[in-house]
Amino acid sequence: MMKSGIVEHCFWAGKNVFLTGHTGFKGSWLSIWLQSMGARVTGYSLTPPTTPSLFELGNVEKILVESIIGDVTNLEMLRRSMQKANPDVIIHMAAQPLVRKSYEDPVQTYQTNVMGTVNVMEAARTCNSVRVILNVTTDKCYENQEWHWGYRESEPLGGFDPYSSSKACSELITSAYRRSFLESMNVRVATARAGNVIGGGDWAEDRLIPDLMRALTSGEQIQIRNPDAIRPWQHVLEPLSGYLLLCQQLYLVGEEYAQAWNFGPQENDARSVEWIVNQMISKWSSEHPGYQVIKQDYKHEANMLKLDCSKAMQELNWTPRWTLDRALDATIQWLEEYLKGRDIIELCKHQLAEYEAESSLSLRSFRMDL
Repeated sequence: MMKSGIVEHCFWAGKNVFLTGHTGFKGSWLSIWLQSMGARVTGYSLTPPTTPSLFELGNVEKILVESIIGDVTNLEMLRRSMQKANPDVIIHMAAQPLVRKSYEDPVQTYQTNVMGTVNVMEAARTCNSVRVILNVTTDKCYENQEWHWGYRESEPLGGFDPYSSSKACSELITSAYRRSFLESMNVRVATARAGNVIGGGDWAEDRLIPDLMRALTSGEQIQIRNPDAIRPWQHVLEPLSGYLLLCQQLYLVGEEYAQAWNFGPQENDARSVEWIVNQMISKWSSEHPGYQVIKQDYKHEANMLKLDCSKAMQELNWTPRWTLDRALDATIQWLEEYLKGRDIIELCKHQLAEYEAESSLSLRSFRMDL
């Protein structure tokens, strides 16, 4: 099967997709993308985690087959909802996604990220329609050694904080269910580990880009904790394209893709927090008072984190299409258009169209160079 490197609309048209975490930032973007390709999406999630939220501003509920407000820790409700949806593909994104919040509520973090994964796999075992399951975890599932090179999928799992540890557990659970139950049912199961995502519509607390957005729009000085921390920043559409490509290959080709996969930016786009802040301020359309470094109660966060995505590039023909500078431009553009009152779904679909068009041009250029 030829690996096109392009998300194929014809593949997704008519597919039943069960998406957990659909009310979140990444989940809302993925819901919009799937619906634009003709997929029939059933969402299952808690209420939107922020106010405002991309999900509510875009009225994303209206473009779905059904939007179910439910908790992945509720196995019976999850099972009934999944059986009703009769999915071809399950994409599991529901999570407690914040490192610092995991220090404040480790029990809830483990309940959601560990038992939530168990419940998704258990519910899937009762659905004969399921062909593919993708569990979206994180780049923080690796045992961080503060290396200056990227982690590969074969590196040891671990986690200093409850969030990172819970996602490493989620990876192990997925592997166990794949081998113990789902392989024999001809269900292809993979995990995806993405870097730090940015983009329009993210209002999460205690996260750099949303904090920057709030400070830019209010004219207040930006406060940052770890200016030298380096992360693999990427636009939200980059890992989402990887998830969709991976699901295509799992469905069309099969078990050889049932593995863990990294989706991150090019190496030179792993940048420091301070670099990101300075770039965003310089791109903003009006004067801004800058930033200050603040000292808070010490909670350990990794200082250096990079991903090696060579496997996805070679085996899926996936590659980052937008540079970090382009991703920051798209994020600023989204915010400016939102502040002008533009229709949210229209705005997201416009950026999706730009991304897909530029992806096609980029891939054709890459093949010509070969």
